[in-house]
Amino acid sequence: MGTNFEAAFLTVLSCLATTTVVLGGDTSPIPESPSGVSSWFSNNVKQLSQRKSTLDAALFQAECGPVEVITVQKDGKGNFNNIKDAINSVPNGNTKRVVISIGPGEYKEKITIDRSKTFITLYGNPKTMPTLVYGGTAAQYGTVDSATLIALADYFTAANIIFKNSAPEPDGRRSGAQAVALRVSGNKSSFYNCRFIGFQDTLCDDKGFHFFKDCYIEGTVDFIFGSGTSLYLNTKLHVIGTGVVTAQARESERESTGYSFVHCKVTGSGKHAFLGRAWMSRPRVVFAFSSLSDVVNPLGWSDNFHPECDNTVFFGEYKNTGPGASNSRRAKFTKLLTYDQVKPYISLGFIKGSTWLLPPPTA
Repeated sequence: MGTNFEAAFLTVLSCLATTTVVLGGDTSPIPESPSGVSSWFSNNVKQLSQRKSTLDAALFQAECGPVEVITVQKDGKGNFNNIKDAINSVPNGNTKRVVISIGPGEYKEKITIDRSKTFITLYGNPKTMPTLVYGGTAAQYGTVDSATLIALADYFTAANIIFKNSAPEPDGRRSGAQAVALRVSGNKSSFYNCRFIGFQDTLCDDKGFHFFKDCYIEGTVDFIFGSGTSLYLNTKLHVIGTGVVTAQARESERESTGYSFVHCKVTGSGKHAFLGRAWMSRPRVVFAFSSLSDVVNPLGWSDNFHPECDNTVFFGEYKNTGPGASNSRRAKFTKLLTYDQVKPYISLGFIKGSTWLLPPPTA
């Protein structure tokens, strides 16, 4: 970790003198032009010193004052030589931000961050991103518990980390071959410049408000799945073969869950991939201002051979580009949204971001 980063985290903040700023981040829409995204983000996701009146009280107090920095180095020169021991050193009931700075290399570990270990940040150098890898499968652990990292705690953040499940690609013959790289089940979790590598079920976006920015997610079938309420911004979704990007698990109109992809790119090595399928009866997924390559099936979306779901799914699109964005052959249940209809999905309001989202840590 660079000295500037450590200084920023270790400096005692003058909490009582914090400037009160009322943000418009929950209503300010993400602009259509990609060139405007950076300024939109900086204008709507302010530093801690400008957030006292808007942040959750527990989060504000966790970020104020000295922040503990724990180092992990494979060569033994850090506080720990593995990530699991570093996480286990954080006390249960933790109430202050703890940054675990991880050195380069591959860490073959299977880790769970307990619900009681809130306010943990995993930080890697963006030039030498560490890889957290394990080969757990659904046959061994069950699908959601096969994850290389299971983050159960609230207010979890990761920046410049590669999460990978090294289990082989399912071949359709082996039972329980699904393998998760990351399961995020805590509320108010953010991911910046992270990579998620796997095949089937790569990312279990399980539950809670989540934010992904400048990330890369790779997989085959249902490689983003779960009941999270998540905003994905400027993130690349790479389909291997003929797959399905999302399997969002909303089941009731009373649920406010869903996935929104804004200024994302869908690429791939195969053809006829679906943006989402009706794994459950009322999935809610929106793609806006995104670039869709010809890997996308002209139908766009699948009702998973359950035509009764055609009236209950919410698969929306707004001003996407690329050969995969043509709506001339879209499935009849696709919702081609108006600006007023898409607005709730292209602002921080979708994830209540003004109460908890902070800029990424920097070196």
